[in-house]
Amino acid sequence: MTRRMTMTPDALKKHLKTEAARVEAFLSGCLGLLPGLPEGLRAAMDYSLLAGGKRLRPVLCLTFAKAFGEKNGQACPSITDAVMPFAAAIECIHTYSLIHDDLPAMDDDDMRRGRPSNHKQFDEATAILAGDALVTDAFAFMASAGTMLPADRVLAAVACMATAAGGPGMVGGQYLDMQYTLAKTATLEQLRGMHAMKTGALITASCLTGAILGGASAAEQQAVAVYGKSFGSAFQIMDDVLDVIGDPALLGKPIGSDAANEKPTYPSLLGLEESRILAREEAEKAIAALPDAGSQTAFLHALARYVVERNS
Repeated sequence: MTRRMTMTPDALKKHLKTEAARVEAFLSGCLGLLPGLPEGLRAAMDYSLLAGGKRLRPVLCLTFAKAFGEKNGQACPSITDAVMPFAAAIECIHTYSLIHDDLPAMDDDDMRRGRPSNHKQFDEATAILAGDALVTDAFAFMASAGTMLPADRVLAAVACMATAAGGPGMVGGQYLDMQYTLAKTATLEQLRGMHAMKTGALITASCLTGAILGGASAAEQQAVAVYGKSFGSAFQIMDDVLDVIGDPALLGKPIGSDAANEKPTYPSLLGLEESRILAREEAEKAIAALPDAGSQTAFLHALARYVVERNS
């Protein structure tokens, strides 16, 4: 736990934009590192991978790697350069999940980030394969970090990410989401558990893998995991809120689909105001749990608050 540090909203946005741009620059060329990739498949992968977004997950990974790398005597440019392929891999995994979530057999969404979903731009088979390729190629990018970082750290980080993305995490959470949507009912406890898997697991792993790669101790890793879990919970609660009151132009997709599908959400169970209160409580839990993150502390505090104040 650290003393509370502040960063102005403008400084936060500037820093987040700078970090996201660095991730974007790497992503724009990362598929070129894969020889033999069919051009049509590459186009479908790039279409979704380079469609914009906040890049929160890779930024979290890089930020925690930088925080603990600095504490362990690693220069900032070298640790962030070494971790960048791993951070990009996280965005590949996140993008794969969005492509598959939008499919007719899943959430059946036609729009994503202000333009047609992958399966609408191409076709369902290509969208499935683009997602498959992104999630499997992500592990090649993660493994490549082993050329610049200690192998035991990379192995631990890869194992962490695999668990978070798989059945015990994101995939299992999506399965439960579909079951609760079909049943049109869920308790608050079930909803929180499902979102801890579907959304929270990957966000937590983004924080935790950065800390692992930066050389965080076991106690520091445990505290980072609490930050990530609470951060992810706050993020998801606000996603549900924005599906009710958000601006479609800012969100890049229509709102109201959750209610139209009678999908259990935080607003449907708690109402809008109670949902916002819960989101703020989760953000404060994240801040309270954060271990000493050195030069990154103020940014990580501000970022936790940003997720409950955002409009997209």
